[in-house]
Amino acid sequence: MSAATASYPARQKNHGLERLFVEHYRRVLMASYRITGNMADAEDVAQAVFLRLGSGGLPAVANAGSYLYRAAINGALDLLRKTKTAAAESLDSASDLVTKEPAASPERAAGNSELARQLRLAIGGLAPRAAEMFALRYLEELSNGEIAKLMGTSQAVVAVTLYQSRLKLKRRLAELQRGMR
Repeated sequence: MSAATASYPARQKNHGLERLFVEHYRRVLMASYRITGNMADAEDVAQAVFLRLGSGGLPAVANAGSYLYRAAINGALDLLRKTKTAAAESLDSASDLVTKEPAASPERAAGNSELARQLRLAIGGLAPRAAEMFALRYLEELSNGEIAKLMGTSQAVVAVTLYQSRLKLKRRLAELQRGMR
């Protein structure tokens, strides 16, 4: 067997990985960024997702895009868990800060930035499946039906998990707010 013939499967594997990277990198990166709130961390997470594919290949999955998307969210949540700290404010006002709400002043911007960072870390304190559902619903803005389909569960399970997660986060954020006074 010649060297060119022996390397053909490796070239096919690299081409497949390159195609997945080109097709899905931006979505993986942005999902990671919305959760971590830090582009450097998001890039690290995205690169880790694709490096794992390069070393082990894509597992047998029906939808590679969904697999990569979930891998990015889980990687970002894992990163948050590693850097878990305190959070403040109520979840209702804070969840908007994580996604889009602009600040009116530099002082408010600094407070919003800190609050968003703390909320992300508090989300990292949830159970992994609950944190993933929370991120998909409130950071990625997927519907309960879309989350159920993506995670292979029912909409009822998603709804109950999200309700319980919001209660836990509200309690945790209230505790932290009392501790900051």
